Amino acid sequence: MIALHLVSPLLLMSMMVPLALAQRAELLVAQKGDRSLGIVDPATGNVVANVEEHGVTGHEVAASPDGRLAVVPIYGDSGVGMAGSDGRNIIFIDLATRKIVSNIEFTHGVRPHCPIFNPADELLYVTTELDHTVTIIDPKTFKIVGTIPTGQPESHMLVLSHDGLRGYTANVGPGTVSVLDIKARKLIKVVPISGQTQRIAISNDDRWVFTADQKQPRMAVIDTATDTVKTWVALDGLGYGSAATKDGRWLLMAVPSKNDVDVVDLKTMKVARTVAVGKGPSEVLMRPDGKAAYVACEHSNQVAEIDLATWEVTKMMATGKGSDGLAWARGE
Repeated sequence: MIALHLVSPLLLMSMMVPLALAQRAELLVAQKGDRSLGIVDPATGNVVANVEEHGVTGHEVAASPDGRLAVVPIYGDSGVGMAGSDGRNIIFIDLATRKIVSNIEFTHGVRPHCPIFNPADELLYVTTELDHTVTIIDPKTFKIVGTIPTGQPESHMLVLSHDGLRGYTANVGPGTVSVLDIKARKLIKVVPISGQTQRIAISNDDRWVFTADQKQPRMAVIDTATDTVKTWVALDGLGYGSAATKDGRWLLMAVPSKNDVDVVDLKTMKVARTVAVGKGPSEVLMRPDGKAAYVACEHSNQVAEIDLATWEVTKMMATGKGSDGLAWARGE
């Protein structure tokens, strides 16, 4: 063991770098209208950097587990199921240098959308809508290593169980959810939901999967033991993105038409309260410490911070145009 008095100032500084990274936390915002990734200091609520995506925009973002990289699938210039360009690449951004360091390009348009890192196998999973698949990427080599068929078009959003063994995609146009065996890389079942569905979330105990009906103001609750819709939760408008609180008690569901968030009690499966936010809330992200939630407000170009103890909005952060996808990045 090296005695502290023998450590040179230069070596001491180098030893402190990992500690500084560990304390760094950044909120990542996919700014669709600006075709850029916004990097926000969550303490001040200020955008500290914007990284241009050079052309067609990405809608979603994920941070690598070590907090060093942001992954942005370049979706295209339209919405799901709509005419427009078909994105065909995924960019990787170094969060320290704020530069694009790698680019995965498909041989054809696939509209890549929702990226998720799986801690179970350390691989990256990305929905590839036009191929009716989820594409698997090795983030160490930036190589595609496999695919999983969803059996449905418009597989837009994806969630994974916490053990990394099951995946669930929200298939927008068909109004279904595909259940995937991640290890075997195969489709298990397609669960019918409604005429159209949007976004998807999972409970912290992996018992329930949630998706919002786009024909009626209600949320489907899928029992993962049977892969069937167990119940419906009435909402105060058509829901969109959602996320469960760390304690597993609540689910926050964005309701764009009402400019608010419905807070669903997961014990009673009823809306317990609503929280007013900015215009057009789309995505909800929980802070890792469980004390706050962030809500992207696409039409007011903001991100709202909600205190989960008081249910009050504590910050309205001014971000880029069309702010949508969110991710939390924390260095090692």
